[in-house]
Amino acid sequence: MSTYPLTLDTDARILEEFKRGSRERAATAFVRRNQRFVYSVALRQLNSPEDAQDASQEVFIRALQSIDGFKGESALQTWLYRITINVCSNMRRKKKLQSWFRIGNHEDEREVAGSHVSPEQHVLNLDFHSRLATFLEALPEKQRETFCLRYFDELSYEEISDMVGTSVGALKANYHHAVKKLAVMIKDTDLYDQWREDHG
Repeated sequence: MSTYPLTLDTDARILEEFKRGSRERAATAFVRRNQRFVYSVALRQLNSPEDAQDASQEVFIRALQSIDGFKGESALQTWLYRITINVCSNMRRKKKLQSWFRIGNHEDEREVAGSHVSPEQHVLNLDFHSRLATFLEALPEKQRETFCLRYFDELSYEEISDMVGTSVGALKANYHHAVKKLAVMIKDTDLYDQWREDHG
């Protein structure tokens, strides 16, 4: 009888699977569990679905190459966030040196969708999120990133604090200001009803 866990559905189980030597199985579960989060962060950093996809691949290559050195001093998602930010920063620097810029239209930004979302709901979410993204561009960077990590990625303030090195109190203020500004911007659009459902 196999002693493997039935599913690798937690970071702890995935890391244990790496230690046991089943690296291919662990790597597959690791990517599937974190691909939406990494892609979402990369997309916000690079504003291009194609570049975000390239960055995501590079992030997982780097992460899998160095995962044996992961000490568990932070959450695995925090570790991935920092790798993603570094990869995206390097890509932006490279593009500046090449004097080549391309801004995406966000049409594919939700292509890595959770399997628990129905096709119909996915279409509605895609439209809402892609249109909301145009308003997010008007927010200051810290407010925008705090809002996205909290609203889209559904992270706690404590998790975000570990990722970005900002106090929980400051993050709550950033989120509060972002919500107020976005509510004003979309109040006269058809996005407002769904916004009110999400934010009371």
